[in-house]
This record gives sequence, C-alpha cells and structure tokens, in this order.
Amino acid sequence: MLAIASDHAGFDLKTEIIKHLKEIDVPFEDLGTCDCTTSVDYNDFGQKVAEAVAAGTHERGIIICGTGIGISITANKVPGIRAALCTDPYMARMSREHNDANVLALGARVLGVGLAVDIVDTWLNASFLGGRHQRRVDKFQAVEKKYSIKNT
Repeated sequence: MLAIASDHAGFDLKTEIIKHLKEIDVPFEDLGTCDCTTSVDYNDFGQKVAEAVAAGTHERGIIICGTGIGISITANKVPGIRAALCTDPYMARMSREHNDANVLALGARVLGVGLAVDIVDTWLNASFLGGRHQRRVDKFQAVEKKYSIKNT
C-alpha cells in the first residue's frame, strides 16, 4: 500500500493524484492534510509518510508541498528513507532504478497536474535494478548508520 500526504500548498495536487490512483487501482492511505485553507507545516506530513514507509506499514510513499524541497528534506531525516524530489519522468525512473527511492516528493507550485501524474506513473512502474546500484544504496545506508543518534 502507498502512503500519501501533503501540506496545504500541496493539497490540490494531492487530490488530483489520489483521483488518478483510484483510476489505476493503486491502494493508498491519505495521511493528511485535509484541506488547503489551514496552514500546516510540511515537516509533519513528510515525517508521517516517511515513518509509515520505514515501519513497513506502507511499501512506498508520495509527499507534496509547494516546491517539494522542505517535505523531502524532512522525509530523508527518517532512517531507511530515500525520498527523491522529481520534476520530470526521467528523474522519477532513475530515482527508482538507480537509487531505490521509496518516497516520491513533488512540488505543487512547480508542476502541472498532467506532468505530476506522468511522474507518479513512471515512478510507480519503475523498479530498482540492483547490481552496481545496490553498492551505492548500501553506501547511503552506511552514511545513515555513521551519523545516526541512538535513543537512550
């Protein structure tokens, strides 16, 4: 199952992507926000999706804010998350094939609905290639482990 969330700036795009996910029968859970009029912090929604993916309750996630930058930075703070901010289908495909991205970040103020849907479709249909790319993903995890702070 896919987790999806946005802040207020990404709400309208999230609504369009959800409509598309229903059309193509992709199961998802909407983790918020619930409207575009109440200002909320993108950090909270990036964290919700990232934690759901890291915990294994959701296979992958989609996060949306105004530019996609802040929400992707937040998601990437969660161990095990490889959130990729993509602005075209090529980046979406490469994020999956080469980086095994498990969260897709989108910017609602920089993408039109049609392009965003194309990016989502490409990302959902691409698969990690492994091979030499696995070595690089392992290096992501080594850096993450090196700088992780253990809770006491």
